[in-house]
Amino acid sequence: MTTTQDLPTRAEQSHPRQHGHPSLTDAFRGQPRAVWVTAFAAVIAFMGIGLVDPILNTIAEALNAPPEKLTLLFGVYMGVQVVAMLLTGWSAYRFGPKRTLTVGLVCIVIAAAVSATAGGIDELIALRVLWGLGNALFIATALAFIVGSARGGQQGAILLYEAALGVGLAIGPLVGATLGEWTWRAPFGGTAILMLIGAILCAWMLPEDAPRSTRQPVSLLDPIRALRNRTLFITGLGSAFYTGAFFTVIAWAPLVMGLRPIYAGLVFFGWGLFVALSGVFIGPRVAQLIGEKAGVMSAIGVYAVVMAVAAWAVVIGNVPLIMAVVVISGIPSGVLNTLFTGVAMAAGDAPRSVASAGYNFLRWFGAAVAAVLCAHLADWFHSTSTPFWFAAGYCVVAVVAVSLVRSAKADSHEVPAGAALVGNEEM
Repeated sequence: MTTTQDLPTRAEQSHPRQHGHPSLTDAFRGQPRAVWVTAFAAVIAFMGIGLVDPILNTIAEALNAPPEKLTLLFGVYMGVQVVAMLLTGWSAYRFGPKRTLTVGLVCIVIAAAVSATAGGIDELIALRVLWGLGNALFIATALAFIVGSARGGQQGAILLYEAALGVGLAIGPLVGATLGEWTWRAPFGGTAILMLIGAILCAWMLPEDAPRSTRQPVSLLDPIRALRNRTLFITGLGSAFYTGAFFTVIAWAPLVMGLRPIYAGLVFFGWGLFVALSGVFIGPRVAQLIGEKAGVMSAIGVYAVVMAVAAWAVVIGNVPLIMAVVVISGIPSGVLNTLFTGVAMAAGDAPRSVASAGYNFLRWFGAAVAAVLCAHLADWFHSTSTPFWFAAGYCVVAVVAVSLVRSAKADSHEVPAGAALVGNEEM
C-alpha cells in the first residue's frame, strides 16, 4: 500500500512543511494534469459507497429482496476491502501503482456494468464483491499519484483528497436517486460509463511506473504484524466500532425511511456534503482547540447521541426526524475522518503505509460486520430501531477504546500531514 510516507511529494521537495492549513482555492491552484485525472476517478470511486442508498427500496421491490440481502450489498463490499488491506501494498510493489490502479478501475467498470443487467439480488451481491476489490485497489494507489504530484504542500494534497471524498459521497446518492427514478438499473450503468472514462484517462495520462527495483518491498503479513503495537491496535479497535455505527446509517437508514429514490438521494446528498465540509473546515479547527485525541472522543460522543436520536425517531415513526438525523450525522463523521487516524499514527514504530494497512484492516472489518448485522438485529429484537441503539453502543465502546491510548503525539493540537489521507485511503 503506497501512502504519503512512501513517496516524496513534488511540493515537499520545493517547500518546507507548513503548520497552517491552506485554503481549498490554494490547494486547487496550478495542479498538474495527473492530479485532476486521478481526483476525477476518485470522485467516481467514492460515489460507489452511496450509490445504492436511494435505490435500496426499489431494488427490494424489483428483486423481491429481504432486508438481510439488501444490507449484504454493503457488507460484502466492505468485507472484501478488509482482505484487500493485505493485498494492495503487495500488488503496488509487485506490479506497480499505475497497473494496480488501472486494474482496480477495470474491476469497478465490469462490476457496475454487469450490475445493470443483474437478474437477482444474489448476483448483485456477488458483483459488489468485485466492486469492493476494485475500489480498494484503486483508492490505495490513487493516493500515491495525488500526493506525489500535488503542488502546494502535503496539507494541500489532503484538502484535495477530502474534497474528492466529499464530492463523491454527495454526488453518489444524487446519481442513484436521479437515475433510480427511471429504473434501479440505470445508476449502475451510469457509473460504469463514468468510471470507464476515468479508467481511460488514467491509463493514458498518468506517468508510467518506476522500475520494481526502486519500490519499497511489502509483505502480505506486515499490516497484521503492525497490530502488535498496543496503541495502533486499541485505536484500530475503537475505529472499528465507530465505523460500524457509520455504516449502520448508510446500510439501514434508507430502509427505515422508505423514501422514493429522489428524496432518499437528497438526504444522503446533504449527509455527504456535511462530511466533506466538516472534514475540511471543522476537523482541523477541533484539533487545534482541544487536540486530536480529545477531538476524536468528543466527536464519537456526539455521534452516539445522534444514533440514539435516530433510534428514538424510528420508535415514534417520525420519518422527517430520521432524515434530519442522517444529514446531521455527516458533521461528526467528517471530523472523525480527518482526526481519527492521527491518533492511530501516534503509534509510530512502523512505516506509515504498514501501520495504515493494519489500522484500516480493523476499521473496515467493523464496517463489514455492522452492515451485515443491521437486518439481523432488527429481526432478532423485533424492532427496526434496534440497529441504531446498537450503533450508539458501538460509539460508547469506541470512546472507551480511544481513552486507553497513552501517547503524547495523540494529544497533538495539530493535524499531522497525511492523517486525513491515511485515515480514508481505503474508503
